[in-house]
Amino acid sequence: MPNFLQIEWDQKLERACRAVVKLARAEDLDEQQDLTTVALVPADQRGAATVVSRESGVAAGLASAEIVLEEFQADLRVTSQMSDGDQFAAGTSLLSLEGNVRDLLTAERTLLNLLSRLMGIATLANRYATELSGTKAHIYDTRKTTPGWRRLEKYAIRCGGARNHRCGLYDAILIKDNHLAQRGTDATDVASAVQEVYNFLEKSNLSQIPVEVEVDSLDQLMDVLPAKPHIVLLDNMSTGMLYQAVQLRDKIAPQVELEASGGIQFEDLRKIAATGVERISVGALTHSARSLDIGLDWLV
Repeated sequence: MPNFLQIEWDQKLERACRAVVKLARAEDLDEQQDLTTVALVPADQRGAATVVSRESGVAAGLASAEIVLEEFQADLRVTSQMSDGDQFAAGTSLLSLEGNVRDLLTAERTLLNLLSRLMGIATLANRYATELSGTKAHIYDTRKTTPGWRRLEKYAIRCGGARNHRCGLYDAILIKDNHLAQRGTDATDVASAVQEVYNFLEKSNLSQIPVEVEVDSLDQLMDVLPAKPHIVLLDNMSTGMLYQAVQLRDKIAPQVELEASGGIQFEDLRKIAATGVERISVGALTHSARSLDIGLDWLV
C-alpha cells in the first residue's frame, strides 16, 4: 500500500532549516550588529560553552547548529554530544561550542530557539508513541504546523518515534467534506469521488500516491469501503463508533487502514488503539508542543 513520505534529514530539510535561520538572523540583526555585545565584549575574545538541557527530553535538529553558525558567519566550532532521537536526562550537555565569544553571543538565541522548539516536539511525540507500545496502532502528525517550519517539525516528530502524515497537498490525496460539497455532483457519493481520484492518478502517472477519505459517520464508511481507498479517516468518532467501524472494515474491505482523528486526548490513546484502528493522528504534537527548556552554560 502506498504510504506517506517520512521526513529525514536531507538536502530539502537542510534548505528549509537554512531559510528559517536566515529569517531569524534578519529579525535579530536587521543587517546591522549586536549592539550590546559589540559595546562590551572585545572583538578577539575566545571562549567555550555548552548547550545544556534543564529537563529530560529527546534530541532533534542537532545538525541545525552548524547551519546557524554558517548563516551568522560565526567563528565557532560545534561538537554534538549525542544523535537525533537519543533520550537524555536533565543536566545533559547536548552540544559544545568553542570560538569567538562575540559570535556566540550573537547567534545564541537563534540556536536555542531552534533546538528547544524541535526537541519539545520530539519529546511530546515520544510520549505519545511510547503510550502505544505493544499495540498495532501508530501515532501520526498533521499539517497543523508552524508556517515555514513544516519539514523541521515533521522531522522532529520522527525523532520522537511517531510517524508523518502527508507533508503537503502535493504528496497524498485526502478527500474531505469540503471537496465533496464542491464537486458539482452528488456530495454524498463518496465512492464515486474515490474512483474519480484513482482515475486521475492513473492518467497522471501518480499511482504511488496514497488515497485517504475522511468520513464522520458509519453510513459514510459503509458507502466508501467498497471503493477501497488506502485509508479512511474517522473524524471525531467515539471509541464505540471506532470499534464498529473496524468491524465493518474487516467485513467489507480488510485491506483498508483506519485512522482515528479529531480531539484525540492522551489519556484515551490506548482505548482508541484497542478498537483496532491502525492509525491515530494528533494535531497537538505540533500545534500544542511546549518548547523544551535548554540553556547555554559558559565553561570556565
